[in-house]
Amino acid sequence: MGEEVTAAAAAGVRPELVREAEVSLLECKVCFERFGHWQQRRPRNLPCGHVVCLACVAALAHPRTLGLECPFCRRACRACDTSDCLPVLHLLELLGSTLHASPAALSTAPFAPGALTCYHAFGGWGTLVNPTGLALCPKTGRVVVVHDGKRRVKIFDSGGGGAHQFGEKGDAAHDVKYPLDVAVTNDCHVVVTDAGDCSLKVFDFFGQIKLVVGKQFSLPWGVEITPHNGVLVTDTEAGTLHLLEADFPEGVLRKIERLQGHLCNPRGVAVSWLTGAIAVLEHPCAFGTAGNNNTRVKVFNSTMQLIGQVDSFGLNLLFPSKVTASAVTFDRQGNVIIADTSGPGIVCLGKPEEFPTLKPIVTHGLSRPVALAFTKENSLLVLDTASHSIKAFKVMEGNGG
Repeated sequence: MGEEVTAAAAAGVRPELVREAEVSLLECKVCFERFGHWQQRRPRNLPCGHVVCLACVAALAHPRTLGLECPFCRRACRACDTSDCLPVLHLLELLGSTLHASPAALSTAPFAPGALTCYHAFGGWGTLVNPTGLALCPKTGRVVVVHDGKRRVKIFDSGGGGAHQFGEKGDAAHDVKYPLDVAVTNDCHVVVTDAGDCSLKVFDFFGQIKLVVGKQFSLPWGVEITPHNGVLVTDTEAGTLHLLEADFPEGVLRKIERLQGHLCNPRGVAVSWLTGAIAVLEHPCAFGTAGNNNTRVKVFNSTMQLIGQVDSFGLNLLFPSKVTASAVTFDRQGNVIIADTSGPGIVCLGKPEEFPTLKPIVTHGLSRPVALAFTKENSLLVLDTASHSIKAFKVMEGNGG
């Protein structure tokens, strides 16, 4: 990032302020493109005070009436009511050549070995609304997200383009009332935990309901698929972890087994396809009680023996700032990866038998990460609920690793 930061320093601008401006001020929060002086990227003020680029104003506006709603506060206006955002344009002029730096150039320096850089983002407000869960289809690479939209399940193609959606919001048994998490089986069935009626619902990829598992859970939360196509489900109120086996095409539940009890508000769950280890994310204090940012990661081997655990207190002894885990997954090497909402960022905890070897791998570009998934190409997908988007990270050339 040498030339860009040098230019900023010569202009009397502190490099850390350049980075903060790049993340917070100089990016359209709808399309995630950087503002600029050229036509489509010009920052435009909406009457409510929110700022989006001209291209997004055009995309949001009705082609005949030019009416649109602010994607953030929903205030109605018309495209002709917008105006150039002069403060942002002046900031662009002040920073000069630093504006053309890549996201990698304006993140922390130097990169630690294995640090990841955001190279793609998709979704955004309107496409997604307060998303809570993320999964990948192992066969097609499609990205499945559950959110608070009218249709609760949204499927993107592997490049981030919208494919289709299903799972109507409603009160029928096959509707999805309040989705918490999602997983995709090896034979391409979508599994959703629904807090609205405390059930597990299975759909095919076309949105046809195949199976509803109710009356088995107090509050099902996290869901994950095992290498043998079983379904792991955490029950946060009962404090349990279950394994379900089913014939998904036929919609027949074969078996449900409680693997672990006496867990403390378990939510996220992940399985390592390398070792068969299972990680469970606990929240020792329930919502609304003091200290509700405490989290604990427990890792069990394939026979459900505890092989490692670490909590927020232990992590805080090793790390200068508080770490609050909101999601857990495994990378291809068997390392435990967590999303941290206090940072916010993504942290590698190392292998369970070596807990914890704390190494931040994403430190910029996230607001509130709540779900993680690795692609076959070893990119890390992060669901950022604050920006209603999916952000893709990978090791870029020159970043080490």
